[in-house]
Amino acid sequence: MKKKGVQKKAMLEKTDSPGLAGNSQVPFGSNCVRLSGREWSVVAMVVSALFFLGPTLWERLEEFEPEPDYRLPYVLSSDYWLYERYCRWACSQGETLVIGDSVVWGHYVSQGHTLSHYLNEIAGDNRFANLGVDGIHPAALDGLLRYYGKDISNKTVILHLNPLWMSTPKHDLQSEKEFRFNHPRLVPQFLPRIACYTESVPNRIGIVLERKTPLLSWASHVRTAYFNKMDLSSWTMQHPYELPFRALTFELPEPKETSEQHQPWNARGGTKQSFPWVSLESSVQWKFFRRAVENLREHGNTVFVLIGPFNEHMLKDKSLETYRSIKASVETWLRENKVPYYLPAPLPSDLYADASHPLGGGYAMLARRLFDDESFKSVVLSPGGQSK
Repeated sequence: MKKKGVQKKAMLEKTDSPGLAGNSQVPFGSNCVRLSGREWSVVAMVVSALFFLGPTLWERLEEFEPEPDYRLPYVLSSDYWLYERYCRWACSQGETLVIGDSVVWGHYVSQGHTLSHYLNEIAGDNRFANLGVDGIHPAALDGLLRYYGKDISNKTVILHLNPLWMSTPKHDLQSEKEFRFNHPRLVPQFLPRIACYTESVPNRIGIVLERKTPLLSWASHVRTAYFNKMDLSSWTMQHPYELPFRALTFELPEPKETSEQHQPWNARGGTKQSFPWVSLESSVQWKFFRRAVENLREHGNTVFVLIGPFNEHMLKDKSLETYRSIKASVETWLRENKVPYYLPAPLPSDLYADASHPLGGGYAMLARRLFDDESFKSVVLSPGGQSK
């Protein structure tokens, strides 16, 4: 017992020796850097400046001067920070916005053969802006406009409805089984619930925070545009001999078409199909499309809906009959809610690349038909004839 007491006393004396943690002359026992109150204030100021001014300063460095017929580059389809910037630019130009999925974007054509291009060609000026996004189904479109399209107010909007998203329960997001669908970061993360979307709760919270935090949205843009959608640690593992700052070229990709296939669907051996259409009453995508229309109108926009034109030539008789019933129900809702629209007749069969995408000649014909439509002329083309 006496020996243990001596050892304990020795340890206490050792602890009290100069330069060690127990010495009252030493303010801290850790080797970590300790910041004073003033230094913490400087850190807070720097972080705040980055938080609030980082995205703004970046816009000055990254040149963004959209040319006529510009569209979001396909590889940046999920770059919602850039989409928001493009919306802001298009709205500042006083242009009519053409919004929708890859049919508007122009999946099989160059940017000089899209619907907005031919509308501009007929109008004789660049008044129509292509705000299409590849793969943006209505559930994602509602989120895109709600969180990243806030600058779209008091504008004229041509909103495209692609019936393809209601052609199967899977496309309509009615499946109970998990599967990967386009733009999951734009759909509701909690309510209303989408059964096939099974992202973890922490990731869902992160997505919601990114929507509300410009710095996080901007950081996502940098990863998408310059680091192949990877974070810095993952990118350096893939490129061990490259310096990360050299990847920051401040040059955005060109908005090229996604496919070199320019042949009609039937020239590539396409056959008629029977789609298991969902009913409009139960359709998830139709519900979100209506929400998108209502959201746009709440912000003072004049909304003109373009339906299709879907490739009815590739539908078998029973499937075609069901589709026509769906079209009639869509028209009924639009009329009852006083939403101006245009439902074109199907294009010639050889002007479709697949079930819903026209080829260049199809877009040209569709643009001419729109300019001949009385509702389009009174709502979109006549400044005094726009009705909300």
